[in-house]
Amino acid sequence: MTASIDNEVFFRSAMTLGQKSCRRRRGGFLGLTAALLCGSAMASPAFAEDAPAEPAPTEEPAKDIVVTGSLGALPVADVGSVFGFDKTITETPRSASTISNEQIERFGITDIYDLVAQAPGTFTNSFFGVGGALDIRGTPGEVYFRGMRRLDNPGNYPTPIGASDRIDIVRGPASPIYGPSKTGGYMNFVPKTARVAGGSYLSDPEGEVTFTGGSWEKADLKAEIRGPGKIGSQEFGYSLFAEVEDSGSYYRNISTKNTVLQAAFDTDFTPNLRLEFGGMYQNFKGVQNGGWNRLTQDLVNNGTYITGAAQAVDANGDGQISASEFNAIGSFGPFGVPAASFTDATFKANYPWLALTNTGTTKLSRKDVLAGKDDRLDNRGTTFYADLIWDGEDDLQIKNQAFYDSYENINENAYGFAQFHDSWVFEDKIVLSKKFTSDLGKFAFQLSPSIRYTKFKHGDDFDYEYFHRVDLTVGYNALSDRLLATECPFSTEAGYTAADCGYSNYVTGHYTDYALAGLADLDFNFGLGITLGGRYDYIKAKSTYDPTKMLVAPTLVSASNSKGAWSWSASANYKLPFGVIPYATIARQSTVIAGQGAELYAGDVAAGTFVSASKLYEGGIKGSFLDDRLYAALSVYKQKRTDYNIQSITVNQSVETKGLEAEARWSVNKHLLVTGGYTRTKVYNLTAIEDGSLFSFFGIEDLVNVSDPTLYLGGQPLGLVLVDSKAKSRRAGIPTNLYSLTATYAFDMGLALSASAVKVDSVYSGQSQAVKLPAYTKVDVSASYETGPWLFRVVVKNATNERYFRANFTELFGSTIVLPETPRSWQGSIVYKF
Repeated sequence: MTASIDNEVFFRSAMTLGQKSCRRRRGGFLGLTAALLCGSAMASPAFAEDAPAEPAPTEEPAKDIVVTGSLGALPVADVGSVFGFDKTITETPRSASTISNEQIERFGITDIYDLVAQAPGTFTNSFFGVGGALDIRGTPGEVYFRGMRRLDNPGNYPTPIGASDRIDIVRGPASPIYGPSKTGGYMNFVPKTARVAGGSYLSDPEGEVTFTGGSWEKADLKAEIRGPGKIGSQEFGYSLFAEVEDSGSYYRNISTKNTVLQAAFDTDFTPNLRLEFGGMYQNFKGVQNGGWNRLTQDLVNNGTYITGAAQAVDANGDGQISASEFNAIGSFGPFGVPAASFTDATFKANYPWLALTNTGTTKLSRKDVLAGKDDRLDNRGTTFYADLIWDGEDDLQIKNQAFYDSYENINENAYGFAQFHDSWVFEDKIVLSKKFTSDLGKFAFQLSPSIRYTKFKHGDDFDYEYFHRVDLTVGYNALSDRLLATECPFSTEAGYTAADCGYSNYVTGHYTDYALAGLADLDFNFGLGITLGGRYDYIKAKSTYDPTKMLVAPTLVSASNSKGAWSWSASANYKLPFGVIPYATIARQSTVIAGQGAELYAGDVAAGTFVSASKLYEGGIKGSFLDDRLYAALSVYKQKRTDYNIQSITVNQSVETKGLEAEARWSVNKHLLVTGGYTRTKVYNLTAIEDGSLFSFFGIEDLVNVSDPTLYLGGQPLGLVLVDSKAKSRRAGIPTNLYSLTATYAFDMGLALSASAVKVDSVYSGQSQAVKLPAYTKVDVSASYETGPWLFRVVVKNATNERYFRANFTELFGSTIVLPETPRSWQGSIVYKF
């Protein structure tokens, strides 16, 4: 079953929000639209005006399924983002969810944190306040664009949710057809320009303009247009989208400027050959949010903050503290194992320069966070794609997918962290697809050779990362402002050397992945479905440090190596009576252990540990009932890194995850849609279990034998958190239980009301389990009214004004900093459709 492209565009543009529909059709367009969907996360169009071919005698007659009022939330349309085959979520033997554009608009979804209410298995710790990628099944996920994997984005820039036409969330590692991937899962971003579908069939262009304003000077303008075009005799369809935001923030010293541009074009060269191409550009200027420092349980419970100024270190009086000025005083990161080895006497006798002066306590506003006036997070990202698709006879298709993604990123934080990336990736993938239909059933096969080349340039500065030196009630000054490597006037004339402001890492390199993958989908008429896949990747890598730009020269400057890796998956489901489908999946998935800027390090390349693997066991049951108005799914799983001698502590931890995910979506009638979800997750850090410890920054609550924390808040004690049991290895910040519920009701006269709620267990803020963040329930509500071409919407987020927190980078900093979330806020939108 596939989406009827032309009808979908018509219904999206003509129906009111209360009467949105999903459509699917068998018969006339089966060969064409199945080919369009195969191996891609986005159903793209063909623009030939040829009459559709008659259905094959063995196929069922055309049948339309229209579920009004569902907002496209029900899995009645084919989604190719899980295995690459045109199957619905119900028919796919994996845990996955889709969030439609209609859901995004109705519920006022503006960032990845809002997606938690719509999809089980998701909950995201703060990555310094930037919503780059979801945590899925308790670990950082990946982001795909139209089924192609983008560069890693843990917190480089916010993923542009407002530019999405659909978001597919797949839990667990990707299918072999998509290449090496992380353990937890991925979010497949289908851009708004997917609406080019059917564009050449439109007699006139159509589109809409939206302005959104709200709390904290929010100002966001979006516009989109799509339709037919012609150059000479060559017809094509187009879709253009633009978004410009210039907003303030609840937090002091934080603002957002964001520009997103998208374009997509489709055209037929011949009745059998078509081209789909386009791209996206995003220019983001914002600030990372480190949250509250000087973290204590009393601060979380009551807002009681320890005040005091750090001692002077800025010897040359330039207003910033260089690495050499820190070193001239003495160590600012005393190391102890365990944390209990530190006492008051330790600091008084050996580290007197770490003590604060003029100390006291006060109540801290949630607005005061680790964000300086000169902090910045700038990211320019560019994405291009070009798919050349040939449809042959007898359901044969050959598709060449070319994909490019890049970012130029710079990140500066006055407390002592800076970073830059200048990286890009190019991938070319050929997918040969063939379908067969016989008396036994329907069978589909894919064969896919591919090559993916990644080039990276990355530097970071973290050796003097002192969160606690700044008193948040005062702000940054010469006592707390670091001179960062990215802002240092590094030259002999300026008087600065690498000892003053060198990088912790400065690395360049590249790696190439040569791969061959194959998939088979066997759908037997008696109800059994089997999906099998295999993949082999051969990865050649090179990584080189630049010692002249580093604080400490590395032992190994450069390394080259290559490594092969196998991935495979096997899934089965069975269609029982009454719409019930049990399923089971086992899979092994390889993954490349790259950093925040897609970088590999020379030591990992030399040791051959830059590639790892995980294994998944998953079983569940799904069903679609009441004429496809009710969908329900339940899954249980266990996934585990099979070799855990290496992990990227920032973006790819070595973990074992066990969990349960339940989801229900019910379009009660054309007015009412209700969804609900439940997630149970336990994540264990395997490296911590193996080593018996995990490196961490120590927080105030860790140093149990220090009675006066002002003795060391001018620096940062470090050490190993002891992990002597599996319970101690639990990844912090991820709730064991999470419940979600949404509902929306659309009246016939154009009014629609919506609400969503997420209930979250209490969690520890860090690996040492020293500070506990309270449980909370977050409620969002919205109302919209549509009349003629106009739509008006108001959304209230955190409507009950819940006071809650989000853990921040739990493995390293969870006991030292935490993000206080925003109070009640509102946003209003005016939409004009034409």
